[in-house]
Amino acid sequence: MERNSFNVLFFLKKTKLLKNGEASVCMRITVNRVRVETNIRKSINPSLWNQAKECSRGKDRKSNDLNKFIDEARIRLYNIHHELKEEGLPITAEILRDKFFCLEKKEEPKTLIAVFQEHNDRCMQLIGKDFALITVRRYESCKRYLAELIKLNYNQDDLPLKDINGEFIRTFDFYLKTEKDCAQNTVIRLFFITDLI
Repeated sequence: MERNSFNVLFFLKKTKLLKNGEASVCMRITVNRVRVETNIRKSINPSLWNQAKECSRGKDRKSNDLNKFIDEARIRLYNIHHELKEEGLPITAEILRDKFFCLEKKEEPKTLIAVFQEHNDRCMQLIGKDFALITVRRYESCKRYLAELIKLNYNQDDLPLKDINGEFIRTFDFYLKTEKDCAQNTVIRLFFITDLI
């Protein structure tokens, strides 16, 4: 397993002072010698900054708040790094920064009917090559039956894939046999179709 070097550094941006004479405090995250820098939207009088300790020497409330923020930010970043490492996910300076500031893009959870529709659309394009028209029609029937069951039992139009479990499959099996009068062979064929997605 690749070992990630990781470091967090806080420093002042003294080259461009603010109108009040203070300097912006910046955070540098370095992972495997690749770094990103970002302004943490806090500032301080440069004469109060202790770069060796990466904190303010001041005793006023603003200095105390800044030091508290820096301590908490460092802990939070180390926790994020640890979580990513434990989950075996990629770790980069950009990912850490985005997670710290909650900027990462959240993917919409995949849903059963949407995934089934994607599958059916692909199959439709392959009629005459990989699929017969009757097979694609069966896929459409299966999707329609699933949508009916979801509406009936869950009062929703679709369900996240993470919610599909053994109980749902048994309910679908029962629904096909009792409500749709499907024989065992048809049910098995429909379940084979759901396995394809």
